[in-house]
Amino acid sequence: MRVALLALLLATPALADTAAVVTDHARPGFAAFAEAAQSLADLDTCDPATLRPAFHAAYDAWMAVDHLRLGPAEEDGRGLAVLFWPDPKGAGWKAQRALLAAPPTAEAMAQQSVAARGLPALERLLYPAETLPTDPCPLIRATADDLAATASRLAADWGPFGALMLGAGAPDNPRFLKPDEATQALFTQLATGLEALADRRIGRPLASLDKPRPDLAEAHASGRSIRNIALSLAALKQLALTLNPDSPRSLAAFDQALALAQGLDPDIDRIADPQAWLKLEILQQAVRQTRDTVLAELGPALGVELGFNAQDGD
Repeated sequence: MRVALLALLLATPALADTAAVVTDHARPGFAAFAEAAQSLADLDTCDPATLRPAFHAAYDAWMAVDHLRLGPAEEDGRGLAVLFWPDPKGAGWKAQRALLAAPPTAEAMAQQSVAARGLPALERLLYPAETLPTDPCPLIRATADDLAATASRLAADWGPFGALMLGAGAPDNPRFLKPDEATQALFTQLATGLEALADRRIGRPLASLDKPRPDLAEAHASGRSIRNIALSLAALKQLALTLNPDSPRSLAAFDQALALAQGLDPDIDRIADPQAWLKLEILQQAVRQTRDTVLAELGPALGVELGFNAQDGD
């Protein structure tokens, strides 16, 4: 995990911490994702064994920014086009089966349902649960190229969107009308990201002790469900420390949760064992406690409260 811990001493906390998130967290994170997605698309092969390492690299890079579902990620549903999950009705595979019969170009792929695009779509092609009905190569190429194009747009749009955040409260700023609105938006991303981590990435496979559902875990087929939990937690820690480096209680809560995550068996299927299930459930509690600590410590320090988030009510 390439997660940098940032410690910036700034004169005007709300605006300056927002600036640090834009310049040191969001922009480089999306640039790294765009680079990784392009490297995947540039591979001149359809061999799953050859593509899988680049697929994992792109997924790793996305996990560093997945929590930033505002601005460029909201535009045209780009965040969902990268990672449409959960998909409880299996809409993605249903759409992909039709596309396998008549693969679109990369440009046409952008017009398809978000459920048939992005990292989960590539996972289903590179780690198929069943024998594919036809040669997946054209669809693999179109999906990878579409992912790279989406990643490039996300990275590019964080230029002007970041400028709006940096200029929050300026007379000609149509998005952030007050100086603290950008900070509030980022703080909300942090809180929502922790909630989604506890409820979705951990909660869905956890289900119940008598009936765990590891098959519902994110990226189950590629075996990276636990890895995604740890990467998401590390990225959210980076966001929290960038917003306010002087957050000792939040730092301690994140470190405790990360230690628990790193102590999990990397195979999510092991939660069928009650002891493994209990460890994951303890981590879920720790993530929820981390969110409570963040709300109690960072919110007052930044002078903001939770605002609306695009994932609210999902």
